[in-house]
Amino acid sequence: MSENFFEINKLSVGYNKKALIEDICFDIKRGEIVTLIGPNGAGKSTILKSITRQLEIINGNVVLDGGNLKDLSFKELAVKMAVVLTERIKTELMTCYDIVATGRYPYTGRLGILSYEDQEKVEAALAAVHATELGGRDFSAISDGQRQRVLLARAICQEPDAIILDEPTSFLDVKYKLELLSILRGMAKENNITVIMSLHEIDLAQKISDKIVCVKGDRIYRYGKPEEIFDEETIRGLYEIDNGFFDPLYGSIELPRPEGEPKTMVISSSGKGIKTYRMLQKENTPFIAGILYPGDTDYQLARLLATEIIEEKPFCGISESAMEKARAAMKRCDRVIYAGADIGTYNKEILDLVEEARKEGKLEEY
Repeated sequence: MSENFFEINKLSVGYNKKALIEDICFDIKRGEIVTLIGPNGAGKSTILKSITRQLEIINGNVVLDGGNLKDLSFKELAVKMAVVLTERIKTELMTCYDIVATGRYPYTGRLGILSYEDQEKVEAALAAVHATELGGRDFSAISDGQRQRVLLARAICQEPDAIILDEPTSFLDVKYKLELLSILRGMAKENNITVIMSLHEIDLAQKISDKIVCVKGDRIYRYGKPEEIFDEETIRGLYEIDNGFFDPLYGSIELPRPEGEPKTMVISSSGKGIKTYRMLQKENTPFIAGILYPGDTDYQLARLLATEIIEEKPFCGISESAMEKARAAMKRCDRVIYAGADIGTYNKEILDLVEEARKEGKLEEY
């Protein structure tokens, strides 16, 4: 028997029997977190709706836990899979507790009467998403973020083998984004539940996912582990970024570097210059950074934001050549900002540059 829980084979998805994305192929193991990323309108939701039978599959097939998805009854599917989509569900006079309780319907009789055990699971699901206080409130009268937590509680209450979520962090503030993803990670790694979701926040996708599916309009652009996907070239190509940068070290999107002849130089190391780099970028001030080693934290951001970097080879003392470049750069600048540096045997010449800038009346210390 295959170790894969999901097997998606040459899948074509779309609307009204017209395929928008074709030849989708990837496998997912139990307990893995797989995240779909890509531009708005690229087809992430279409794929999720198709593998949850919200949309008819146009071609290919999906194998779920060894069985063809098309052959499962809706009750069998509800036991294996819980779905949290972005569409607002319409309710009338239903409390949040009532919404979560619908997650138990695959296990109740035709009358949908909850047993004492079912009621305990509803309470536990609400507690898991920190929504116990919402239980008695009208679902239609709570905020979008609170709705998202209640719908996740419903999915938890369903006790599925897999949870499918479409943009689950939408409408959530930072605290609850992190909380929700922590809950999903716990469910995947502690309870062996497979999680498939779409996210707009690629920094969060990079940090939580076991596998990444890059969706780009008419095709799957890339599929693999986060460390294989999150590089500058792949993210630039996926989102067609031409007005900024993706920084794989920090998992962040950076605005383009300021243009023009730099009249400011920043001397720093060990992350102490990052705050200054960002300040100068906000001011749209081009700058020179140095002297930096390629492995330095400041270097990683300076290569994206600085107009010029004066660098030295790793594990080498600062050479006279690097010092000459730094002095020449300082002469071209109107100000030299010393943002701080960790000084040791290899880079003690940094302090000489700082002192020279002070004597020339150009030094600013932050």
